[in-house]
Amino acid sequence: MTLSSTVHSHEVGVIGLIGHNVTLPCTFDSETYGVLSFCWGRGKLPWSKCSDTIVSSQDGNVEFRESSRYQLLGKTDGDVSLTILNAHLSDTGVYGCRVEIPGLFNDYKVNIQLVMAEAPVEPITQDCTLPPVVRQAEHTEISTCAPTSLEVGDPKLDETESLITEQKLTEFFEMENIIRMGAVFLSSLIVILILIIWRRLCPKKKLQHFNTSAPENIYESVPVAV
Repeated sequence: MTLSSTVHSHEVGVIGLIGHNVTLPCTFDSETYGVLSFCWGRGKLPWSKCSDTIVSSQDGNVEFRESSRYQLLGKTDGDVSLTILNAHLSDTGVYGCRVEIPGLFNDYKVNIQLVMAEAPVEPITQDCTLPPVVRQAEHTEISTCAPTSLEVGDPKLDETESLITEQKLTEFFEMENIIRMGAVFLSSLIVILILIIWRRLCPKKKLQHFNTSAPENIYESVPVAV
């Protein structure tokens, strides 16, 4: 039996996606050591064995498996990586893998920090069964459902943006015309009111002028006796 005080231990970090499979790596040199016993546990590895063991194997045979979601899918000898099927947010945490290599304090150990993250949202496929919207002014049909996948520079994307921009411009011009017509109507109303007031005040002024000037003309035309 070979005695050794060398400790094979390190730590790694892994990011997994919720709802997807995630693999925690753990490998050893099977050509040198052959088939070895190993275990997987939740939490950092203690001095011996694994804490809160979830998978353990003895001489190549799996003796314990806490859940069917924990699988050993290594394709080569010496690959004892742990694959968690359909990973959950609750799977976040530290996992420890210990491979029992012959020799005193000679086990291969790896602590893995698993962080679970939300998977990217897939594009939503819209239902295109609804009839298109018909613009009465131009009698042009505008589809209410966008393409399922559009990329920058895609002619379909440019066409969709053009239709949306055209619709917004039409609405803007219609609103501008309404405002302009309202302003013209209000200005016309003000002019009409000014004319009505002016016509009512103007005859009175003329009549007053006539009444004050008439007597002056009469007195000037009467001859004065000497």
